[in-house]
Amino acid sequence: MSETKQPPLSSREPAVALWMSTFAFTICFAVWTIFAIIGIRIKEDLGLSEAQFGLLVGTPILTGSLVRIVLGVWTTRYGGRLVYTLTMLAAALATLLLSHATTYPQMLLAGLGIGLAGGSFAVGIAYVSPFFPPEKQGTVLGIFGAGNVGAALTKFVAPFVLVAAGWQMVAQLWAAALIMAAFVFWFTTTDDPAFRSRRDGKLPQRSLRQEFAPLKNARVWRFSLYYFFAFGGFVALSLWLPRYLVGVYGFDIATAGMIAAAYSIPGSIFRAFGGMLSDRKGARSVMYWMFGVSAVATLILSLPAGVSPAVFIVVVFVLGFVMSLGKAAVYKHIPVYYSDGVGAVGGVVGMVGGLGGFVLPIAFGLLKDATGLWSSCFILLFAVVAVSLIWMHLSIRQMERSAPSVSAVTA
Repeated sequence: MSETKQPPLSSREPAVALWMSTFAFTICFAVWTIFAIIGIRIKEDLGLSEAQFGLLVGTPILTGSLVRIVLGVWTTRYGGRLVYTLTMLAAALATLLLSHATTYPQMLLAGLGIGLAGGSFAVGIAYVSPFFPPEKQGTVLGIFGAGNVGAALTKFVAPFVLVAAGWQMVAQLWAAALIMAAFVFWFTTTDDPAFRSRRDGKLPQRSLRQEFAPLKNARVWRFSLYYFFAFGGFVALSLWLPRYLVGVYGFDIATAGMIAAAYSIPGSIFRAFGGMLSDRKGARSVMYWMFGVSAVATLILSLPAGVSPAVFIVVVFVLGFVMSLGKAAVYKHIPVYYSDGVGAVGGVVGMVGGLGGFVLPIAFGLLKDATGLWSSCFILLFAVVAVSLIWMHLSIRQMERSAPSVSAVTA
């Protein structure tokens, strides 16, 4: 997009857009991961298998992943302010309906609608990005992505509401919070400058073919694999940790929820730090560190004999921290390489990452049912890390041979 043709912004508009989008995304993420806590009680009530539990917690992740590319393109065409607000209201309705579900199929159906809350990520990325220059994109998108901390909000608060008033009340309160966030966002923000330029005829409206043209580039799919681990693995562990801690170490649900929330916090808040590092040191360096440390951490957690609770908690916290850096580093690339296609490319990368959050919990459950080994989930994560690291390194070596002066942002 041509920044010179965008309308002038007031001094407050970019900051308001960033912080209100981050606030809204925090609430959306809290709703998106609601089954991480109430799913444990539903599993007990309905007598679900591990695989059925994995499907239940993964269903919202599936919808939130698949709709990201559509919502990203809609944001480019119709404006993030409108699309963001409508997405939150639709997800709130599904969350409210969940509180009236009584059967497993009904809960899965409601979960599909709840997943719209996760699709808000693609909306926020495409909405916030045009407010800021390229040299600030890493930091800005890292701050927005820190809304992942909503997962911790659910794990901190939902167990106490569940014990006091039942899982249905959790769904009702989370729906009310999402409705509130939608109204606050609508009445405090303005349309992004890129959308205003297209609406006013200062920039041409891009065709769908132009929107999706970058997807033919293999680099987009390589970024998607990185995000499959960095974000998808983070979401999967956020959903799976309460069940893991209950099953392996015998923690009660409130304690397991608190520990899982503590995992989610550094894995979310430090995303902004990862964005700053990517701006200053280069996304490539951040990605190498992320994959290297993640490989060691997942290898330790893969030990069949298991580790002590203290060692497990320390290592999984380190894993969550470096994942947060990697999430920011991946999205640092997108406005740099695809400034005119942030909606579509960001949507695809987010979709694949989100699919990781859907596929991995189901895979964790299937592996546990098949092997009886709780640590099998970390064996799978180690394999994903290894493939990603090898592919990234080989691609970088190839680019350095063809262009020795390639920028450090390339990864």
